[in-house]
Amino acid sequence: MVFKQRIHDVLKGAVERITPPRTVSAYRDKGVLTPDEFVLAGDNLVGKCPTWSWEAGDPNKRKPYLPPEKQYLITRNVPCLRRASSIEADYEAAGGEVLLENEDDNGWLATHGKPSDQKMDENTPTITDGCYTKNRAVIESDLVKDSNDNDDDVPDMSDFIENDDATIETSYPTAQEPDEDNILRTRTYDVSITYDKYYQTPRVWLTGYNESREPLTPELILEDVSQDHARKTVTIEDHPHMAGKHASVHPCRHGAVMKKIIDVLLSRGVEPEVDKYLFLFLKFVASVIPTIEYDYTMDFDMGS
Repeated sequence: MVFKQRIHDVLKGAVERITPPRTVSAYRDKGVLTPDEFVLAGDNLVGKCPTWSWEAGDPNKRKPYLPPEKQYLITRNVPCLRRASSIEADYEAAGGEVLLENEDDNGWLATHGKPSDQKMDENTPTITDGCYTKNRAVIESDLVKDSNDNDDDVPDMSDFIENDDATIETSYPTAQEPDEDNILRTRTYDVSITYDKYYQTPRVWLTGYNESREPLTPELILEDVSQDHARKTVTIEDHPHMAGKHASVHPCRHGAVMKKIIDVLLSRGVEPEVDKYLFLFLKFVASVIPTIEYDYTMDFDMGS
């Protein structure tokens, strides 16, 4: 499986070198972006959510089709208070998860909000909560409806994917170190977004740290990924702008999923403008990394 992924990476790199970047918008038709549209959506994200910022990155790794000072987006020190497996029961109690069963969706999940969130109109996908609220977006099973886009040009991820002896006599109680304490071990993440020229969509990267700000190993990072996606749609790869291996939500299905979300919004009278793309995008990515808490301090109304 690792070998297949390496072969794919080599072929992908070769195609990217000889293929010019997309210049014609296909936002509505395919759910993909041009580099200019990615910058437009990134500017909107940074403007509405100041925890996000543009980065220039290593000058030797900059992409010529993006502005030098806007190579990728990043938000740092995002808290992750719980492991993904610990909230499975909570999701089930709140309505569980809707698996996008359509063969074109390749097992993406749409998570329902908590019971208190269900007061909103469940018939309308909304991102009025702004920059990633604590409440996960309600992306309903309507997304499984065929979109008349066979997406044959999008590769399937499954094709590529790997005692101290001394005693003290005392009448006073002595403290005992428990085998497993209940102290909250807070992890934090730096979450970055790059533009993937091959898939023509944003791509999310995760860099995790423990409470001592020591980097997490890939195995520990996967604990914070929905187990339906760990090792399937989340891979460990070289970051295009930063050194070292990083966990990444693989973009092979991003365009297809975004196309379906856009279709649902259009069918309900909501105009999903291209500069709002990253708000929608990171809403569905939240189903992959449900315990990494994004900035929820700003409201952003996309209409109804």
